Amino acid sequence: MNGKLYIVATPIGNLEDITLRALKVLKAVDIIAAEDTRHTLKLLNHFEISKKLISYYKQNEKSKSDVIIAELLAGKDVAVVSDAGTPGISDPGEEVIKLAIENNIEIIPIPGCVAFVNALIASGMSTKEFCFQGFLETNKKNKKEKLSSLIYETRTIILYEAPHKMKTTLQDIFDILGDRNIVLARELTKIHEEFIRDKISNILQSNQEFKGEFVIIIEGSKISKQEKDTKELTSLTLEEHYNYYNEQGLDKKEIIKKVAKDRNVNKNEIYKHFLNKE
Repeated sequence: MNGKLYIVATPIGNLEDITLRALKVLKAVDIIAAEDTRHTLKLLNHFEISKKLISYYKQNEKSKSDVIIAELLAGKDVAVVSDAGTPGISDPGEEVIKLAIENNIEIIPIPGCVAFVNALIASGMSTKEFCFQGFLETNKKNKKEKLSSLIYETRTIILYEAPHKMKTTLQDIFDILGDRNIVLARELTKIHEEFIRDKISNILQSNQEFKGEFVIIIEGSKISKQEKDTKELTSLTLEEHYNYYNEQGLDKKEIIKKVAKDRNVNKNEIYKHFLNKE
């Protein structure tokens, strides 16, 4: 009989945030796969838990996933933990979960802390809809391309960033997305927990020290890509607007419907305009 794979969320700072269920699972499983065994050992020692540990981090995620699956197929129960928060959310976990599914192994999530959720709910930004991007690419070109793709994202945008990259990342956000309202959440649940709420320009101009891990919460765009495109189209003459869709190969009937919708007028008005031109 196969073992069970537990995806266990651990505290993001304050050890008291671990759940009773997480402790029960960590005490019961045969093996714990940890992002950093030294870090996890401190957590286990604090709660007087002694278990076999397997190192499972980003660079060895694919190869170690096979090792974990082998243990599960041998009937061992395994818990996957990251250094902080929920495995699979900008942390190792995704690969072994996919393999477990392929091998018909039961996967049991043990809920708990997620840094971006805690940052979002205390940010004051809209929580109705949000767009979580995790860590941006380290490659400068790819990083800027990703930010450029978010220019017309109307949902609240959430990023993770390391302290030594914060100044450069904030400057990139300012240059590409503009001077938006932003919230920086640092050292969540720890002694020096802090929320910095301001315009990006004000933070860049201040002598703010960037220490600790950061969650960046960015105000969404006031205008969507569709609204921006429609605004540009409605600034054209009717003839230019018609030609825009005509060049896309649409027939006359479809063009008139689209022009009318863009301009929020009855399609008969558009039809009559072009009828009079004939």
